[in-house]
Amino acid sequence: MYVPDQFREQRPEVLTDFIARHPLGALVALTPQGLTANHVPMFHRPQAGGAGVLGGHIARANTLWKVLAPDAAVLVIFSGAARYITPSWYPAKQVDGKVVPTWNYSVVHAHGTLRFFEDREQALRKVRTLTELQEAARAAPWAVTDAPADYLDAMLRGIVPFEITITQLTGKFKASQHRPAAERVAVAAALESEGLDRQAIGELVREPRPR
Repeated sequence: MYVPDQFREQRPEVLTDFIARHPLGALVALTPQGLTANHVPMFHRPQAGGAGVLGGHIARANTLWKVLAPDAAVLVIFSGAARYITPSWYPAKQVDGKVVPTWNYSVVHAHGTLRFFEDREQALRKVRTLTELQEAARAAPWAVTDAPADYLDAMLRGIVPFEITITQLTGKFKASQHRPAAERVAVAAALESEGLDRQAIGELVREPRPR
């Protein structure tokens, strides 16, 4: 991924928090049939001495678990807010007109090695963790144990759990950091007027980090 310095984010805590807020990852792998991408919800687990592990599962009917060798190299792309930025929002348009359109966006790329497991307990742990993370904010959260045991067993037989040991974690937050402060303020105000929430605006307009 091409990442100019002003858009690069490398702080582990920022990147893992981003994954937690945008858990649906695009899992990209090279198979004997060519490149493939699967969109899979995942969670991050810290790991001593490394960048951590991503956990999730795919449908057993998805042949990815059959065609990839153990510890195959993969890429997972986690995408956040993205928005077209019109030159009309920049104060400079009224001054000299030297402005052009752009896109602001925030993404995290996780490179790593993928391993699948033929293990009911692994599958159950992955499903339970993903469920608990997504249900945590609900007033009456659904739990895996709410499902009948025989039904749950049948569902678990239909999935294959996996873990990805992360070897590189990189963030690209293209969010007007290179623009003057007045332009960042103007873009944030325009995005708010279009109905974006604070979290999305915070991902699309960021202050430059000290270098």
